[in-house]
Amino acid sequence: MSKHDGLWRFWKVGGGVLGLLILLAILVAGNLLVGAVRLRHDLTEDKLYTLSDNSRRVLEQLELPVTLKFFFTSTAPEVPVPLKYFAQQVEDLLREYQLAGGGRVLLEIYNPEPDTEIEEWAERYGLQGQQLDMLGASFYLGLVAAQGEHYASMPFIDPREETLLEYNITRMISRVSHPQKPMVGVLSSLPVMGAQALPYQMGPQNTGQRQWAAFRHLAEDYEVRILPEMTDEIGEDIDVLVLVHPKELSEQTQYAIDQFVLRGGRLLALLDPMCIADAMNDEQSRMTGMPPQVSSDLGLLAEAWGVAWDPQQVVADFTASTQVRQGDGGLDDSPVFLSLRQSNFAREDVLMARLHGIVMPLAGAFRTQPVDGVKATPLIYSSAQAQAVPAMLAQMGSAALRRSFQPEGAELPLALRLHGEFTTAFPDGPPDADAESATDVQGLQRSAMPTTIVLVGDVDMLHDQFAVQELNLFGSSVFQPINDNLSFFVNAVEQLSGAVELAEIRTRGRIERPFTRVLALQQAAQERWMMQERALQQRLEETRQRLGELQAGRDQSQGLILSPEQEREIDQFRDEQARTRQELRKVRRNLREGIERLGFKVKLINILLMPVLVGLAGIVFAWRRQVRAARAAADA
Repeated sequence: MSKHDGLWRFWKVGGGVLGLLILLAILVAGNLLVGAVRLRHDLTEDKLYTLSDNSRRVLEQLELPVTLKFFFTSTAPEVPVPLKYFAQQVEDLLREYQLAGGGRVLLEIYNPEPDTEIEEWAERYGLQGQQLDMLGASFYLGLVAAQGEHYASMPFIDPREETLLEYNITRMISRVSHPQKPMVGVLSSLPVMGAQALPYQMGPQNTGQRQWAAFRHLAEDYEVRILPEMTDEIGEDIDVLVLVHPKELSEQTQYAIDQFVLRGGRLLALLDPMCIADAMNDEQSRMTGMPPQVSSDLGLLAEAWGVAWDPQQVVADFTASTQVRQGDGGLDDSPVFLSLRQSNFAREDVLMARLHGIVMPLAGAFRTQPVDGVKATPLIYSSAQAQAVPAMLAQMGSAALRRSFQPEGAELPLALRLHGEFTTAFPDGPPDADAESATDVQGLQRSAMPTTIVLVGDVDMLHDQFAVQELNLFGSSVFQPINDNLSFFVNAVEQLSGAVELAEIRTRGRIERPFTRVLALQQAAQERWMMQERALQQRLEETRQRLGELQAGRDQSQGLILSPEQEREIDQFRDEQARTRQELRKVRRNLREGIERLGFKVKLINILLMPVLVGLAGIVFAWRRQVRAARAAADA
């Protein structure tokens, strides 16, 4: 081999190695450059990894950074794998908050192992360790939002509340960035905050009135201010106004509410076409003998907000009827005493997501009319088999209602949320109470910012009689909820008292997705066999019944002795009973086998068919390449 050939080979090998090194360097540099560019796109159907616009607005309004401290015992081998998977999804969502915060949200991840300083910090923040085994080992899955000395925590992130996760995290951030208690004003024609006995009035009726349980809890979480029923001003420091059963509001009071909403205040208004609590409380009507005024409305405000409310109409819905005791002691299945379930709730709304049952006696319905800039969202609604009936007819019992009942064929909103920018109900300025108080001040004509109003068509749902039961515990009265009425009220006030964006945050979808096709196939198989199973079950019951009749109808004088005819008939029925049971077992076995076959087919398609198709596609592609190569060689 010549020296020239050796040098050529050296440069050939060296050039190849050098080329590989250059290629490697290009790949590393390219990876670093691409890694620095964050190209992200959420391909999930429900946008599980995308924050809502309202959560982003809350983050944009942060004046100081908020630190999210995520505590999860990730190294504990006893933690179930599904829970570890859920914790990873929570961490991914928290990283979305960190990215969307643009430096205003900091994320810290902690692993609180037993007997460590991190576990002590988790306990100081109020996080709850969950028991893993009998030896006392526990794990943590909680979240803390901190800003300076203020913090808020989720003691345990429950996987069952996965759909509320974004709302709960955004609410924590909003609360910790606004640590002062919100101010809630209460304007009511009923003594919801309680009333003392009158010193100048004697008699058993004058014993004072107890504060409603719903408002007792309200005073524990908020600064509460009671407003006079005929107020003409609502202070600017009030964040939420709770309006309960407004009867014959003066124009000055309506104007004060109008201006409160237009300057960004949030309103929760509870109306009622026939308030039972008001009828029980109306002392004046008992003294004068005149029928009580038990309905309420919003006067000029409702029309300006795009809502129609008839204070003389009560919703009747036989699909939500409730058994109530009548004056004569009998029971009546009343369609105007509504027991509402999850099918009557806007389940995608965070305000309703955790609720299961609400009772609304003699409730009214809202009719919405489109208004520019205002979005109306029904929260609670009747079934389509409901009708708004005159309040007087509602008192005559279900029999009278059935005679003239005609379903409207549409769901009637019993509670709804209005969100957006509102227009004043007083375009000509404030009403003049008298000549001396006349003023040239026009007031606000349109919302200064988007705000939220929640309207509820029933007041009695918050009365203790329909919401709680009183228990005596060691000599003290304890009130236990009997439905979700109080939870709805608490949720509404909480949502309104937070950032206005919280009212519009959607519930997230679930990360776990069921095999809907498999479930549909299983249901089809089950329906195919259930009819035959029911027929066999009915025949078996008839056989048992006939067998019992034969044994009971034997001649008592014979004692235990049966006639040959009776014995033959009994044997015949016993044989039929055995055959029916055998067929029934066969049907149930076929049902199980049918479902298993369907599952096997789906697994076969997923596990075997797809690789086979990919392999066939590869074979066809290789064959076509060979054919093209052969044609090219032949042409050459």
